[in-house]
Amino acid sequence: MLLLDCNPEADGLKHLLQTGCSVNAPPDSCEQSPVHLAAGGGFAYFLLWQLQTGADLNQQDVLGEAPLHKAAKVGSLECLSLLVASEAQIDLCNKNGQTAEDLAWLHGFPECAKFLTTIKCMQTIKSNEQPIRDHCVPLLRQKRSFGSTENINEKRKC
Repeated sequence: MLLLDCNPEADGLKHLLQTGCSVNAPPDSCEQSPVHLAAGGGFAYFLLWQLQTGADLNQQDVLGEAPLHKAAKVGSLECLSLLVASEAQIDLCNKNGQTAEDLAWLHGFPECAKFLTTIKCMQTIKSNEQPIRDHCVPLLRQKRSFGSTENINEKRKC
């Protein structure tokens, strides 16, 4: 709460907390939830708290923007990192067809855009490298026949 008291832009967040707003309920006419406001304000600690209390990190507002879009527009690498670590959908598009990466480039935050590009590439590589486990038989579960116990004892003597 001290963080919120020190920042005049946090009045909307403070009001939401005082009224006991649900973490996923759209509190205003723009359908921005507290997690949208936290990400859009660059309040990483408040965003973390919201995510830990079950906030929907892919909820879209009237512009079709999720919290990831909001964090990208203000250049908050901390908030982007939290959202990505919480498995936010990085390829989600707003109503203009823009991803968070697009908005980061548009608003002049290349470090945020490069971060999102890297994450997207890593997710693509990871999904393409998933082994097909249905056809693999773990070696530890296969039964092996070593023959008689006499052969085993003879091998041990050598």
